[in-house]
Amino acid sequence: MVKIFKITAILEGISYLVLFVNMLLIKPNNLPLYKSLLYPIGMSHGVLFIGYVVLALLITKSQKWDFKTLSIVLIASLLPFATFYVEKKYVKIPQSV
Repeated sequence: MVKIFKITAILEGISYLVLFVNMLLIKPNNLPLYKSLLYPIGMSHGVLFIGYVVLALLITKSQKWDFKTLSIVLIASLLPFATFYVEKKYVKIPQSV
């Protein structure tokens, strides 16, 4: 489950950046191609965001996160690039016995 969270964190961060760039290109240029891409990119980002939050809540106990750490992990989903930081700093894959 932790590996899935790490992958989801990376994909959520990438989708957030792609969505952000796409939205920046729509406003000033009013390009139809970018408008047609906005829905699928937004939908995939929404699914990844929900997955990120749900998985973060599910792995809280196995990662031994306290309330402060969990709050940081959840707030990171709202900031660009922050999920990459969380994935590197806070998520530890358990060692096999």
